[in-house]
Amino acid sequence: MVCLGNICRSPIAEGVMQHKANAAGLDWIIDSAGTNSYHTGEAPHRHSQAICKANGIDISDQRARKFVASDFESYDKIYAMAGDVYLEINRIGGGHADMRKVDYFLNELEPGANASVPDPWYGNEDGYEPVYDMINATCEKILSKYGNK
Repeated sequence: MVCLGNICRSPIAEGVMQHKANAAGLDWIIDSAGTNSYHTGEAPHRHSQAICKANGIDISDQRARKFVASDFESYDKIYAMAGDVYLEINRIGGGHADMRKVDYFLNELEPGANASVPDPWYGNEDGYEPVYDMINATCEKILSKYGNK
């Protein structure tokens, strides 16, 4: 799960997906990163933590990290939360960029739409709930698609 700074969207997605995978008894390794290093080492945004906690998920131990080229070797699937993030994943990957592993996160709900998860960083706390709901629905779709493989 990759967004810009790894403190809002992608930590929520990591937390929700890991929670769902664990509940389903899957041994998936879910991680998140940002294409920029603005917040490296920081915990998720307080509103990201609050919306997850309100839904029974604790993401307070997560720490922001920067997406790196070796992530292409470490992960089977890489989800971009937005168009600019998708392009940056390709740039950062350079010669290691296996873009067959990369997709827009929301394409799991609407294949080929290449829609972006809105970045709640630019709004108030109430902007995190619709983002959480969107991420939750997408994670449900991912679980139903890949959970039995």
